[in-house]
Amino acid sequence: MTAACGLSALFDPASVAIIGASNDETKYGNWIAVQALRSTHERPVHLVNRRGEPVLGRAVHRRATDAPGGVQLAVIAVPAAGFEEAVDDALAAGARAIVGITAGFAELGEEGRQREAALAERIRRAGAVLLGPNCLGVLDTTSGLRLASNDMPAGTVGFVSQSGNMALELSRRLERDGLGFSRFASLGNQADITAADLIRSYTEHDGTELIALYCEDFGDGRAFAQAAADAVRAGKPVVLLTVGAGQASMRGARSHTGALTSDSAVIDAACRAAGVDRVTGVAELARLLGTLHRNRRGGGRRVAVIADGGGHASLASDVAEAHGLLVPEFGDALTSGLAAELPPSAGTANPVDLAGAGEQDITSFGRVLDLTLSADEVDAVLVTGYFGGYGGYGQALADAETATARVMAERIRAHGKPVAVHTMYADRPAARELHDQGVSVFGSVEHAAQVLGRIADRAERPVPHVPVLPPSAEPAADDDYWTARELLRNGGLTFPAARLVRTEDEVAAAAAEIGGPVVLKAMGLLHKSDAGGVALGLADEAAVRAAHADMARRLAPPGYCVEAMADTADGVELIVGVRRDPRFGPVALVGLGGIFTEVLRDIRLALAPVTAAEAEELLARLAAAPLLRGVRGRPAVDLAAAARAVEAITAVAAAHPEIAELEVNPLLVTPKGCLGLDARIVLGS
Repeated sequence: MTAACGLSALFDPASVAIIGASNDETKYGNWIAVQALRSTHERPVHLVNRRGEPVLGRAVHRRATDAPGGVQLAVIAVPAAGFEEAVDDALAAGARAIVGITAGFAELGEEGRQREAALAERIRRAGAVLLGPNCLGVLDTTSGLRLASNDMPAGTVGFVSQSGNMALELSRRLERDGLGFSRFASLGNQADITAADLIRSYTEHDGTELIALYCEDFGDGRAFAQAAADAVRAGKPVVLLTVGAGQASMRGARSHTGALTSDSAVIDAACRAAGVDRVTGVAELARLLGTLHRNRRGGGRRVAVIADGGGHASLASDVAEAHGLLVPEFGDALTSGLAAELPPSAGTANPVDLAGAGEQDITSFGRVLDLTLSADEVDAVLVTGYFGGYGGYGQALADAETATARVMAERIRAHGKPVAVHTMYADRPAARELHDQGVSVFGSVEHAAQVLGRIADRAERPVPHVPVLPPSAEPAADDDYWTARELLRNGGLTFPAARLVRTEDEVAAAAAEIGGPVVLKAMGLLHKSDAGGVALGLADEAAVRAAHADMARRLAPPGYCVEAMADTADGVELIVGVRRDPRFGPVALVGLGGIFTEVLRDIRLALAPVTAAEAEELLARLAAAPLLRGVRGRPAVDLAAAARAVEAITAVAAAHPEIAELEVNPLLVTPKGCLGLDARIVLGS
């Protein structure tokens, strides 16, 4: 936490001051004052204005220090030129939390950043916390605190946002779904209070059930991921909407690892480590929050599809499979049970097509749903089609349909398996009854299948684990191949026998000592192969001396590495790299290596350091995983050795903060073990 007093003064203060309160309806000082005055029964609200003129019909103080009883939380909405004076006034009045609405700091450049940092430090020294500046306010509906520019619905979602518009759109979508915010905090520039601080506070808050975020800058990404993982372990799902799919920050990448590791991929890796659900838009964010509110219990991928028409049955099955779900054929017992409830023309093997049963006997929906939910071979159910529209045929059928909706909801609660209902008539009474009874109802079968896929994903996740960075080791002296090789070898990675030499005679002597075919590598080159600084399969002294003479003439390197030629028979080449991300620290990359690295881009990412168990999981997720397990007569490679190598490589990188990029490519994995055949490091500037 950023201050010893925690965030209680931010979300449940004893008293509030609005510094910059205004009658001008175009100003935040007016908008926030309007909202704050709605809750004066919860705590004193003091309006502060230098002119001393009444605001919204209320008397004002010229300074916060004039407020009787002092001020615990101050919202500052004054021009940037007066912000520092307002901060001093608030602190003098006893404020332990300050919300900086005022803009004009770090977002304007270096001078603004320095000014902002100095202000944040001043506030921290006073034992207070700062939200913002350049933010849109804070609210806590459980404590009656309303200090944001707009009214927002109450509920159980704790929201953290760097965008006011995102908060407003999400609040409107949640409200339509009967949900709302327990807390909302606008991050602004995060000069003091960070997203991680707010997640921790929401995790401890009894009124918050779900945590949602819109973030553009994570600050300390490791702290963010750790706070999110703690929340997930505490039973509070975390859902993230963010940006970062671009490659702008990768323009300076100097290795395969840097070129392949986008901002978006790094965020995905952090989300996987922390157990966070990442979404791509506000609508998806709202849908997932609604589903998690109604059903957070486990699910699986085996889905029963129930439809009242062949077209919907087929389409829903395709859509379900596109979202990673399975629509398996039912066993004989379940098929027979369904056949007994439905017309002879009905489909009962999965998908289930009621074939007109809805019009003939609307209650069949409840019985079919109960049968499928009762079956051990079914993890979840997707209902799709016309349900909700039958009531349009007459009042008797409308009443029966609504009664059936109540039965369906009761059976869903009794079985505890995830159910999503898609209907063309989501606004009709029966569909609204399902919704009001806690069932997830959607107007799109794609959205219904998507949330079931999300629930299945969540059920398969391991316990969140964000790796802790080890103590820093002695820094690497330079970035040549030998340094990288020895750093990794000392860290536990096996390389072929090698010697570091300088002259032609030393090259020849080293080759003779190693014996057999050797590789000659020129030192001092980042991309040795591209420059012609690698000669393979040198079988005798003449070949060794010729290769040395060629490199000396073309490249004039400071030295050479003579290395035993590895036996690549039955081997698979991998790439293992680590890039130090400015927000999330070291990020590991594992993929198909050698000449296929950038062609196939078959890679997986994780926060580093990676354990051997985690490395095996990454390798298993590669498209090339069948090559590792053995295919078409090729033997399986030593996956355990590969996993240990990944663990060693990522541990070395994590212990060396001066290394911006580290890469082993290729890492040769054979049935007999694992060898590093090339390595490079890039030191940070």
